[in-house]
Amino acid sequence: MRGRLGRDFGWLWSAYAASTYGTWLAFGAFPLIAVRVLDSSAVAVALLEAAGLAVAAVVAFALGPWVEHRAKRPVMIMMDLVRFVAMVSVPAAYGLGLLSYSQLLVVSIISGTAGIAFSAASGAYLKNLVRGADLLAANGRFEGTAWVATAAGPPLGGALAGLLGPVVTVLADAVSYLLSAFAILRVGGGDVATPRGRAAGLRPADLLHGGRLILRDGVLRGLFLNSILVGGLIMATAPLLAVLLLGRYHLPAWQYGLAFGIPALGGLLGARLSARLVSRYGRHRVMIVSGWLRSVFPLGLALVQPGVPGLVTVIIVEGLLITCMGVFNPIYATERLRRVPAGHAARVLSTWSAVGKLLQAALMVGWGLLATLTSPLAAITLSGVLLLATPLLLPRRTPSVAPEASTSGRDVRVG
Repeated sequence: MRGRLGRDFGWLWSAYAASTYGTWLAFGAFPLIAVRVLDSSAVAVALLEAAGLAVAAVVAFALGPWVEHRAKRPVMIMMDLVRFVAMVSVPAAYGLGLLSYSQLLVVSIISGTAGIAFSAASGAYLKNLVRGADLLAANGRFEGTAWVATAAGPPLGGALAGLLGPVVTVLADAVSYLLSAFAILRVGGGDVATPRGRAAGLRPADLLHGGRLILRDGVLRGLFLNSILVGGLIMATAPLLAVLLLGRYHLPAWQYGLAFGIPALGGLLGARLSARLVSRYGRHRVMIVSGWLRSVFPLGLALVQPGVPGLVTVIIVEGLLITCMGVFNPIYATERLRRVPAGHAARVLSTWSAVGKLLQAALMVGWGLLATLTSPLAAITLSGVLLLATPLLLPRRTPSVAPEASTSGRDVRVG
């Protein structure tokens, strides 16, 4: 894959791998710290996740135009360094006995904001670096790497948290951002930035431009609505699963990590099969079928029980869900990049992430309140029921993209 896509892609992929492995090694670290160290309630844990997403998403509306007009590699490096400083403050405060819920909240906001800016810059840079049919292969490589990290990270992170304390994995996550920044420094390909117009300042209309581009394209609009709702409903249950499994069912940290690590192998399998299925059955058909299947399996979480039966249920349900996501995500990501005008990729991607995270934040708070009024399991079940309707938003067809939509624009090549 390195030889086919080039050395520069290899370094970009290495940067992605480093930060992704660090992120999944620290999977569930903040909820674990909140529950086990700070004795936080279900609402507090949900608010911790939601507030970071919401504030980061609001800031990201302004970051989109800012990223668009700058060379992407320096932006990615800067965001990696910002995330490093934010994350390393948690183990430092813990060691000094000063760690608080409010600090976790601030770190969540900073790292979430930097993550959105990084994703927007890296997506625009990937569109410039890899073109044509290789884009699906590149997205498949990223998807496969993500699921390998998901498989290995949570079990190892859970074991480390059990042996050395919950903040050790946060430290590992911080170091991963330094490794990512180093890898991006080694990328030697030309950079890309959209030149400013006569008005150098940020105009209010610029904040909404990405949304207008999404809504103007029927396929993008359907993918957007489907993706933010699916992501929101799935992420709304993440804090509740932590409270249910770690709090009420008293699952050990290593088993909690195992419950989300083993199923990720299905994501690797799906990512490896995605391009082959597309070549045999067609991009649109595979996207629709996998999109429907990924909406069905989460309802199985309604059957989660204490002990080993509950652990096995989570592993099976998550495994089936993630396998379908592994097939769907590279196709969806490729279709999105193909349809976004090159000169506006960063703005569209940041808007996409921002709206998605705002919805996730709102649903997390809502589901946290629902779990308090009913139970975590009841709230998780409702999410599964609502997910069954989301495939109706997928586009019924995906017409071809005009060449200028994917390869031209007002970008300036730098370097």
